[in-house]
Amino acid sequence: MKHYWNVYKKFVSTSVSVETSFRTSFILLVLMDIFFFASTVGSVSFIYDHVATIGPWGKNQLLFFITFMLMIDNLHMMIFSQSFWEFSFSIRTGQLDYTLLKPLHTIFSVFFRHFRASSVVNTPLFLGSLIYNGMKINLSFLDWCLMPVFLILGLVLLVIIEFILSTSMFWMTDGTGINFLRMQMQQLARWPEFVYRGVIRKVLMTVLPVLLIGSGPVHFLLGGKWNNLALMGGMIVVLGFVLSFVWGVGLRRYDSASS
Repeated sequence: MKHYWNVYKKFVSTSVSVETSFRTSFILLVLMDIFFFASTVGSVSFIYDHVATIGPWGKNQLLFFITFMLMIDNLHMMIFSQSFWEFSFSIRTGQLDYTLLKPLHTIFSVFFRHFRASSVVNTPLFLGSLIYNGMKINLSFLDWCLMPVFLILGLVLLVIIEFILSTSMFWMTDGTGINFLRMQMQQLARWPEFVYRGVIRKVLMTVLPVLLIGSGPVHFLLGGKWNNLALMGGMIVVLGFVLSFVWGVGLRRYDSASS
């Protein structure tokens, strides 16, 4: 673990150096995240100008859910997001060959390589909004203690699903479509599970359990409901084994573009 930590610090250092070398791009990325935050929170406030509740939740409850998901999104953008786009490029050009030669686990080398420094700048905005909305719904001391754990669990479930989807790039000449599919999946996850109905809800809770990312932890924090949280933990374990299998199959399928 010490070796991986030292390598990751180098990944972060080089990523920060590269990103901050292009100041205009860096500033635009910061502004883009701020606009995304404002438009997402603003859309919820706009909806509640016309309705009193959505499902069982009032405005404060849904805003807490939204800011919880935005915090996960911020961590995702910071640590993982860029690597998915680079993965598609490296398969297409054969650059993945050099990644696979490194004495590290290939998932670590591929998906932890690129760190987005601009997301660090906006972290206080996302975290402050989460804390503010958490205070408005009167979370207990235990809830606040569990919050970091739940954020990590939500992030882990999200990226495992994305890692599994990304293995399909091994069979494609271009992974752009898969990356846009990931983004659409993230959009589905930004709403609580009770917004969906019927078969769609069942699929998004089990087969592709993106709704558990936020609904599992937030329902527990709001009302102590542990069933979705337990299902979330189980899905992380199951999908972890699925990822290990499909990633191995994908690597065996990979034919270097450089050859």
